[in-house]
Amino acid sequence: MTFARGLPKAELHLHIEGTLEPEMMFELGRRNGVELPFASPDEVRTAYEFDDLQSFLDIYYQGAAVLVQPEDFHDLAFAYFQRAAADGVRRAEIFFDPQTHTERGVAMGAVIEGLTEAMRRADEELGLSSGLIMCFLRHLPAASAMATLEDALPYRDHLLGIGLDSSEAGFPPRLFTDVYARAKSEGLRAVAHAGEEGPPDYVGQALDLLGAERIDHGVRSMEDPQLVRRLADEQVPLTVCPLSNVKLRVVDQLSDHPLPAMLEAGLSVSLNSDDPSYFGGYVADNYEAVASQLQLTEADLIGIAKNSFRACFVEDDQKRAFVIEVEEYATRAG
Repeated sequence: MTFARGLPKAELHLHIEGTLEPEMMFELGRRNGVELPFASPDEVRTAYEFDDLQSFLDIYYQGAAVLVQPEDFHDLAFAYFQRAAADGVRRAEIFFDPQTHTERGVAMGAVIEGLTEAMRRADEELGLSSGLIMCFLRHLPAASAMATLEDALPYRDHLLGIGLDSSEAGFPPRLFTDVYARAKSEGLRAVAHAGEEGPPDYVGQALDLLGAERIDHGVRSMEDPQLVRRLADEQVPLTVCPLSNVKLRVVDQLSDHPLPAMLEAGLSVSLNSDDPSYFGGYVADNYEAVASQLQLTEADLIGIAKNSFRACFVEDDQKRAFVIEVEEYATRAG
């Protein structure tokens, strides 16, 4: 096991639907009688060449159609947790997109029931704690997000927070100010995708108008020096996904990634896998890739792992315990 793979870490930017491996896609399609527009898992993989975020989303939504019953969501999530545990993940705060499923007639309860049962098993069997963050699809009207929130409130005790994802360009965070205010009145934590395809201003909107406590992606923040200073001063967590950024052409190649500059600027960066079955790498693969291609040191990786735990939505004493795990691992490895 490499140093990066064994390093204790949290994963804070993971779309559970984006962990659907082609083999499971076909298995669940057969289980539920859902016909796929592909002849085999290999054909699915050959389709994973994307020009931008939207070209990925088109295939992503096709694949999600096989998720119908609670056991489908359970099987999907538990398969992810097993991979995550093998990658050194001790805490995972996972995204799910209920509108992707409820628009197809799948009940909110079926989605949440399946995911939370997998989370319970991960805690008991793998020693991996987790939280569930419900994301709104920003290409749909804000009224749809509000209706989704109301639909989910009977399951409030199963939810850690809310997020905002899907097509970023042309759908600024300000459109969702009211639904975020409603969610925060229910005690839900707030995160938001910003600064991936959208401009740095979207990061500011997410912070100031939505009250986002973490920014998912945020790589385009580097275009605005004043924003960079703010993010560094306030230690706003940025959940960066390097292999995703390459796959979706946010950067042309990993060597162009701004991660070293982000670290040099003192930003609170964590590494995450986003939609790993589509982007060719789970979280430890992201750690290993940046270590080898961006010349990050073991000390850099240790700092990033500590950032991931400090950005978790857990009590401070649990954060400290996780950070100690990182330090003890580093001592043993050294």
